Amino acid sequence: MTAAASSETRNGLDRLKDLKRLSFVDVILWALRIGVLIVVVGGSIGTLIKGRYSMEQWFDFFMFGLTIGGIYALIALGYTMVYGILRLINFAHGDITMTGAFSAYFLARGLDRSGFLDANPVISMILIMGLAMIICSAIALAVERICYRPFRHVATLAPLICAIGASFFLQHSFRGMYGSSIRAYPDPEWMKGQVNFLSFEVPLYQFVVIGISLAAMLFLYLVVQRTKMGTAMRAVSEDRDAASMMGIDVNKVILFTFILGGCMAGIGGVLYCMVYKQIYFYMGFLPGVKAFSAAVLGGIGNIPGAMLGGLFLGVVESIGPALFLDGIGIAAPYQLRDLIAFTMLVMVLIFRPQGILGERLATKRA
Repeated sequence: MTAAASSETRNGLDRLKDLKRLSFVDVILWALRIGVLIVVVGGSIGTLIKGRYSMEQWFDFFMFGLTIGGIYALIALGYTMVYGILRLINFAHGDITMTGAFSAYFLARGLDRSGFLDANPVISMILIMGLAMIICSAIALAVERICYRPFRHVATLAPLICAIGASFFLQHSFRGMYGSSIRAYPDPEWMKGQVNFLSFEVPLYQFVVIGISLAAMLFLYLVVQRTKMGTAMRAVSEDRDAASMMGIDVNKVILFTFILGGCMAGIGGVLYCMVYKQIYFYMGFLPGVKAFSAAVLGGIGNIPGAMLGGLFLGVVESIGPALFLDGIGIAAPYQLRDLIAFTMLVMVLIFRPQGILGERLATKRA
């Protein structure tokens, strides 16, 4: 009994020491965790008790979440690949998406006026996305050449500042050329139909967007995992100097990475316009920030993580307002969907900075 009592006393003293070590910041972080948990659990219980939403509405929320999540994932792949190679964030990537969407808009409008868009939907989509991919890849290469290559071996914030400058340059260039008004994206007749899926009616465009997103992500994954250039990308991501000594052309790999990211951004920009049916010079900022959040959520530098993070963010952003906020009496919960996305980013950065599938970086690489 004496030994057991002594052991309990030591454990109690250790717990007291741990409590004394708690700083004010630790207390704030624990309060934040508890607050978010209360809102999520309490709001979900309240919403389900109210029974305001039918099963069909929940399914609609889920499908729209997968739709927009696939777009976030495509854009997030550009962030995560550039970070994996250069350990830098390309903050111009969202506006690169906008440039592809704008170029595709003018082609889509021309095809729509001629009737070709409705008469040949598959060929039209290939042409539209092909143009967006080419434009985005060209802009991405220009950003790499101007903002990143001159500072590749310099440990400063210059690349980050240049990328932000490139973002503003693209935004205001397109504002100056095409004005600040919002333009309506063509809405062909073949995309207005409904599809019966699991006894629910789902808009056809959602299946198109989800299918194209998954196909593009699968293609990218196979390129990275099954090709020589993909192997070189993974080698440069692990150690750029060692890869160079093994005969890998690092410059070529970096250019290829920016091209791949630009292609994904081009596809994402077109799909984003297909969902929201509008285009304007500032349209790349918000999806770009959310895609960055998705990349961090999945694990920045991890390609499957970016895919998973984008889909997860899209679903939570779509379901979250109704599930978490409606139950606690928020009058217009869907107006706060962006708040949910950025709250997730903050929570991940605080409590799991490596993301869902990310790994802790070594000190010399962090």
